[in-house]
Amino acid sequence: MRVSRTLPLEALEALVGLHEELARRANASIATPEEARRANTELRLWMRERDNYLPDIEDAAERMSRAAGYTSGALTHRAVARMAEQLGFQLLHVGDLPHSTRTVTDLASGRIYLPPASIPGGHGLRSLALQAIAHRVLTHERPASYADFLRQRMEINYFAAACLIPRGRAVEVLQNAKRERDLAIEDFRDAFGVTHEAAAMRFTNLATAHLGIPVHFMRVGDDGTLYRGYENDAVGFATDPTGAIEGQIVCRQWTSRMAFTVRDRATEFHQYTDTPAGTFWCTAQTGATTSGEFSITVGVPYVHSKWFRGRDTTRHTVSRCPDPTCCRQPPGDLTSRWADQSWPSARLHAQVLAPLPGGTFPGVDDAEVYTFLERHAPTT
Repeated sequence: MRVSRTLPLEALEALVGLHEELARRANASIATPEEARRANTELRLWMRERDNYLPDIEDAAERMSRAAGYTSGALTHRAVARMAEQLGFQLLHVGDLPHSTRTVTDLASGRIYLPPASIPGGHGLRSLALQAIAHRVLTHERPASYADFLRQRMEINYFAAACLIPRGRAVEVLQNAKRERDLAIEDFRDAFGVTHEAAAMRFTNLATAHLGIPVHFMRVGDDGTLYRGYENDAVGFATDPTGAIEGQIVCRQWTSRMAFTVRDRATEFHQYTDTPAGTFWCTAQTGATTSGEFSITVGVPYVHSKWFRGRDTTRHTVSRCPDPTCCRQPPGDLTSRWADQSWPSARLHAQVLAPLPGGTFPGVDDAEVYTFLERHAPTT
């Protein structure tokens, strides 16, 4: 449209309104699935360049936890409450949080709403509270893109982990274990009263920067799907054309999948695996949720296995992936017998048809959140 003096003011106002509405809708949807995967891949590579270690957040977490009275062992719920109080917030447990949220922060009233304290696995409430606190400590603004949203999500998770397992004490524990050649994720987990996954992820933050050990981490479903991963040891994760690793199928010979085949799962499972990228020693622990079983794996190149408990394992497999004859392609005799005589009904994963969550905070139902805040707002 050519803008001239004769163009009515109403038309100009309509054009401006149109552009504002287009911008609002773009911000609401934030990203396409392709953009989300690209942003997630870029963030993973950015963290790999830094060995999964962020000193500024480490410093902030150390400062906050010490000010709250932390000295050693597990961070208490009371210490977390003190950290909130340092920022002018009160932690409140409620039973009617919006279904699309894990926590809700009322900036006007200085309240952070959490799930009920009596829920199973309530130790996770410390992490939820710390993540909500982290937005304030790290001075986050409302995310302007899906990449911003992912970066903030990573930072609050990092802050929470660095508070639950403070760097000073954690490095001391790990260095002592390394001197004894007795590093073990299960000991690290128990020393700070966190989940195995939290301890494994926290180990990746500190292993390279403070122990000089390159490392990889995986959370893998019992169907072999990689849900979360990190590496700076060149282990060679499978990727899709965008470079994303999430959703890829892990080789059946890798420790993360072999761990499902053993009967005794009470302790960590150890294994060496020969791959095209070299030999790796890995330790895995299995667990289960309502959606199925999963394994948590931490691995290192063979030369660094000497620092870990379980290095004397005799379990040793060979992985030729991505060669399809390794574990993807069925044996020829089975193919001949069943290729034309089978018709399976595939299970459709819900995420295949689910739309990418929209909104300023993706996946959050704004109407539900605002109604919740109004219902719980303190009376004046």
